[in-house]
Amino acid sequence: MTTSATPSTVPSDTPAVPGTPDARVAAGPAGPAPGGPAPRTRRPRRPRPLTPGRRLPAARLAGPLLLLVLWAAASAAGRLDPGAVPAPWTVLRTAGHLWTEGTLPTDVLTSLRRAAYGFALGLTGGVLLALAAGLTRTGEALIDGTVNLNRAVPTLGLIPLFILWLGIGETFKVAIIAIVVYIPVYLNTHAALSGIDSRYVELAEVQGLSRWAFVRQIVVPGALPGFFVGLRLGVTGSWLGLVVLEQINATSGLGYLMFQAQNYGQTDVILVGLLIYGVFGLVSDSVVRLIERRVLSWRRTLSS
Repeated sequence: MTTSATPSTVPSDTPAVPGTPDARVAAGPAGPAPGGPAPRTRRPRRPRPLTPGRRLPAARLAGPLLLLVLWAAASAAGRLDPGAVPAPWTVLRTAGHLWTEGTLPTDVLTSLRRAAYGFALGLTGGVLLALAAGLTRTGEALIDGTVNLNRAVPTLGLIPLFILWLGIGETFKVAIIAIVVYIPVYLNTHAALSGIDSRYVELAEVQGLSRWAFVRQIVVPGALPGFFVGLRLGVTGSWLGLVVLEQINATSGLGYLMFQAQNYGQTDVILVGLLIYGVFGLVSDSVVRLIERRVLSWRRTLSS
């Protein structure tokens, strides 16, 4: 007769030998013995924010100031040819001399007046054409294709034709600036109007809004973001067009001042004009951004 061997069991009152499997089972999943150090718990890592962070004060001036510092450092170290790129203090001294002579204030006011007239005409025309093309199918059929055809034609290439039509006075300069401005205003405003969600239109119809109430409550808020994009491009375009136009058959203005300086090899005067154009462009763009931030304060965007 055979007998089967059975595994031996450890009595409950017998202490387990340390290091044996029975000791590990008896210890169980508990951590250290009472009175030892508390177990270290790992805190969950906070996810990195995806937003750019808080807006820094006057952050847009950091880039221009850095360029100015590099320019001054290179000039002081003799890395730049004074005849080709004068030092910043030389340009400032030239600007002060032109201002005291009375030449610079007259040219600045003339350029500002031309840019303002052309910008006002272009802004008005761009907004009206965008509304007509965005709210009516007839307007879209008659206007949108014509504006895109005009956009395909280089605006500065129209200068000879406009001189023949309007002469070489102020009228053709203002007209060219208006064309440069109205195209981006129209394109971005019309795109914003076309991108309004149709559910808002259906909601307005259900609510029984009138045509004017629909434009005021649905169309205008929906088109404002695109309008401000076109407005910024139009402001920049007005200065870019002005610097070219004032060098063509002009007798005053910053462009005329730079053209005369080119004939006499006055690089510092040319840099004065360029810096003034740059300051005008930066200030006007900052003003538009500020207005946009105030008007569209109800939006929650990445930049805010």
